[in-house]
Amino acid sequence: MRISILFCLLFVFILKINAQPIEEMEYTLRFGFIHGGKATVTAQNEKINKKPVIHYHVRGRTTGFVDKVYEVNDVYESWVDPQTYLPVKSVRSVKEQKYRFYDEVFYDHVNDSLFSLKSGRKKVPNNVNDLVSVFFYIRQNQYFDYLLAGKNFEIPVYHGNDLFIMHLEYRGIETIDTKIGKKECYVVSPKVPKGKLFKSSDDLRIYITKDANRLPIYAEFNLLVGALKCELISYKINGANQLSQQ
Repeated sequence: MRISILFCLLFVFILKINAQPIEEMEYTLRFGFIHGGKATVTAQNEKINKKPVIHYHVRGRTTGFVDKVYEVNDVYESWVDPQTYLPVKSVRSVKEQKYRFYDEVFYDHVNDSLFSLKSGRKKVPNNVNDLVSVFFYIRQNQYFDYLLAGKNFEIPVYHGNDLFIMHLEYRGIETIDTKIGKKECYVVSPKVPKGKLFKSSDDLRIYITKDANRLPIYAEFNLLVGALKCELISYKINGANQLSQQ
């Protein structure tokens, strides 16, 4: 089970064009009534080769009883060009029970290619993204507004030595109970390849507040191992809590 992949699919709708101060989010996840894990997400400005980038860091880990049964501690990172919103570099570090996987990928968008420490250089489609940067790319290029207007689009995504096409589907508006009260939300379903993680490509539902903040506050996932739910429990900017202000 790739728990932190789920949070990569969830978090970037909340982040600003420029990371400005440090932004931090924390999600909790549960299987039924069992609380089984947490994910933390940060975004901050950095530089690579003296060029400005926005560094996104996602860590997903199991907790409590679930951690004793199936230990997970995964990290996904993406360094994004703030002008094009495309990835410059990405890192995937997976620790799940005895399984280990680590890779760094460097992107050459001028020549539509990338270089992976594990698999070497390969050609990729124009404007390829990684699993973290793709949602940042969608949000900042007004694709989300196109989505609400009923328009369809496809974006190539490179992940784990594989290339797939990301689709998003707008499911409408629902009102749900959250830790910060009842919220009217847009419901969005990212389409990802079925099989390894999901029963089908339609098994993700992400709830994004219908306001200027567009907070991804809740999500439901129907996994091969059962249903999982996650909820935003903390959102801070430079250490100051933001949820109470929503």
